Amino acid sequence: MKIKPIRTDRDYQEALSFIENLWNAKPRTPEGDKLEILTTLVEAYEQKKHPILPPDPIEAVKFRMEQLGMCDADLAPCLGGRNRVSEILHRKRSLTVTMLRNLHQKLKIPAESLLATS
Repeated sequence: MKIKPIRTDRDYQEALSFIENLWNAKPRTPEGDKLEILTTLVEAYEQKKHPILPPDPIEAVKFRMEQLGMCDADLAPCLGGRNRVSEILHRKRSLTVTMLRNLHQKLKIPAESLLATS
C-alpha cells in the first residue's frame, strides 16, 4: 500500500487492513515506521470524522461519584451543602466557578468535562 492521506471511508478501510497486516512489526524498522505513520493518519481521520465530545458536566460528576463509590451527601463539601447537591444533580441550579474548581481539585474531574456545554 502506498501511504497517503485518508480522505474517504474507503481509504480508511484500506489503512485499517494494512495496519492489521503490520500489527506485529518491530519498532524502528521500515514496517514499524509504516505502522506508526498509518496509525497516526487513522487517528487523525477518526478525530475529524467521529470526534468524541466531552460528557455533560453533571453526567461527568455522576460518573465520578459512581467510580469513587460516593453518595450525594459526599458532594456537600464541594458544592456548598446537601441542598445544593440535590439542586445541582437535578439540574435546578448551575455549577458556579467555585464549585467547578472544587470538583476538579477534590474529585480530579477533568476541567474539560466540567466546562463542556450541553
